[in-house]
Amino acid sequence: MFQLGKTIVSEAIIENDFVCNLSACKGACCVDGDAGAPLTKEETQILEDVYPKVKPFLRQVGIDAIEAQGTFTTTESGEFETPLIDGADCAYVIFDEKNTALCALEEANNKGETNWKKPVSCHLYPVRIKEYSEFSAVNYEKWSICDDACSLGKELQVPVYKFVKDALIRKYGESWYADLEKVAATFNR
Repeated sequence: MFQLGKTIVSEAIIENDFVCNLSACKGACCVDGDAGAPLTKEETQILEDVYPKVKPFLRQVGIDAIEAQGTFTTTESGEFETPLIDGADCAYVIFDEKNTALCALEEANNKGETNWKKPVSCHLYPVRIKEYSEFSAVNYEKWSICDDACSLGKELQVPVYKFVKDALIRKYGESWYADLEKVAATFNR
């Protein structure tokens, strides 16, 4: 671990390789698991605001889940998440003609309907942020459903932090990312 400003960063984001391989995993991270995507307080308001423009992109089961649970849910510990369909798929998941999971929020953004890409936690994946009172922990989350992404990343020689560059800049800014690159340059990979 090393410190950059008010973040504690795991070396794993430098030492491991990763490039999403949607043709192999079919977007399993959006449909597997037992929790929705983590959201910030600000993102809960954004979801409420963009929902009318995103709704036409959603599957009926997603609309039903959102209208029953809300555009976001709150966990027992007070954290915010996207709602789930029957405890599995994210309510904002849609599928393409190859049955690959896609994000309706991102599709609405791609079509110019909204100016918000998707929750930063989704954009950052496989990097996960844990907020503490004095700092944020920036970690790499290794999940077996992403083994093909790890293999592709290794083949292409793309470390995790480079794969999620845009998301890290979105979260922490260009100066923070430039400092991360300086630290990464000192690692022997």
